[in-house]
Amino acid sequence: MNALPSTASLIAQLRQICGDAHVLTHDDPGADLSPWEQDWRKRVKGRALAVVRPGNTPEVAAVVKACAAANTPIVPQGGNTGLVVGGVPDDSGQQIVLSMTRMNTVRAIDPANLTITVEAGCVLQNLQAAAEGAGFLFPLSLGAEGSCTIGGNLGTNAGGTQVVRYGNTRELCLGLEVVNAQGEVWNGLSGLRKDNTGYDLRNLMIGSEGTLGIITAATMKLYPLPAAQLTAWAAVPSMEAAVQLLGLAHQRLGPGLTGFEVMGQFALGLVDKHYPQLRVPLWKDTPWCVLLENSDSENEQHARSQFEALLETALEVGCVTDAVVAENLTQARGLWHIRESITLAQATEGLNIKHDISIPVSRIPAFVAETDALLAREVPGVRMVDFGHLGDGNLHYNVQAPEGVDGKVFLRDNEERVNTLVFDQVAKFDGSISAEHGVGELKVGKLPLYKDPTALAMMRAVKQALDPQNLLNPGRVLSRP
Repeated sequence: MNALPSTASLIAQLRQICGDAHVLTHDDPGADLSPWEQDWRKRVKGRALAVVRPGNTPEVAAVVKACAAANTPIVPQGGNTGLVVGGVPDDSGQQIVLSMTRMNTVRAIDPANLTITVEAGCVLQNLQAAAEGAGFLFPLSLGAEGSCTIGGNLGTNAGGTQVVRYGNTRELCLGLEVVNAQGEVWNGLSGLRKDNTGYDLRNLMIGSEGTLGIITAATMKLYPLPAAQLTAWAAVPSMEAAVQLLGLAHQRLGPGLTGFEVMGQFALGLVDKHYPQLRVPLWKDTPWCVLLENSDSENEQHARSQFEALLETALEVGCVTDAVVAENLTQARGLWHIRESITLAQATEGLNIKHDISIPVSRIPAFVAETDALLAREVPGVRMVDFGHLGDGNLHYNVQAPEGVDGKVFLRDNEERVNTLVFDQVAKFDGSISAEHGVGELKVGKLPLYKDPTALAMMRAVKQALDPQNLLNPGRVLSRP
């Protein structure tokens, strides 16, 4: 039986493939690998054998072949903005971090086919800009868009604020280029909207968090730029009223409804407390506020008249108590900036227990009322940072420590119990414990408790078939064998 290559031999081989400057180890003079080893939330810090930064797909394939021969695990990484510890190495010092950020090229734009083909390391904001420069819209939008990459977005099937109209990243993808666990390249970048020639490998790879293959490029859908885009901010008296407003918005705006965010009073209060310059509207006198976006294909006058008619009806039926419509793009951006600042405001307030959950929209009011009361009873003094994408049933249902309690101590003493309480409620209401952030390492131990056992068995069979050595992001999504 042949001996495995030594670590030194593997590193030398990787440097020959990618170039000395693009293979970093702790033994290199002045090397600092912490940007690749520390997750964004600073929950976990691992230790990599090396950080490898390939420049093209053949280099990725050669790196994977070399690591497979050496039986060395690979952790694919994009912008390292993930929230479930799915893109950093463990602390063994035996895993390669495969950073895709050098592969950031826009390969092609096909105006007639309404597609754009980009490499996996392309930053989402740059993809948006390239699409807009060509006269089109790429609608995926989320808080980390200035640093997250499309490969990571696909790997986690990211959601964001436009899902109510355009769907998750999965719905925006037509084709993929993938390096499998054996270092072979699958070229599926056709951009076809119809291709029924067997199993849908594209959808298998999307959302797999780098455990089945390494996405190196993708062909994504484009849309016409809207003629007008208006934003409104509404105060609603209850979560039931927010759901009622959502129904009215679907009726009155149709496909023009491209954003529908709900924000609780305490969440907005944190923004007001830590970023008073943002001047949060209407929040003090209402338990919930809603942020709506109307993207119109005709003109601004048509969009505004639609919005005003919607809000007038909502005021008449009582599901809205007050509302403002942004008068210009600056005001609209200001309202969206408030929504996007909730995450930063709660981080400034202190460590908190985050939940990225989805519930059928019709059941969200009952879930929130029942689970809020349960947590208040079981963990006295907790403060609920409730907000999220009500339009697609995704809540960021976060639990802040009681006033004056150290966040680290609160997490140490309560995180496991709070997670169980919340996840049990999610299961009771037929929801999912991960809506858009993925499973990663943080939820891998919880998945068997809340996932259908037959589904888990099928997932394990797929993993075994495609990655029999368990080299691709081991211990993520599925626990180690």
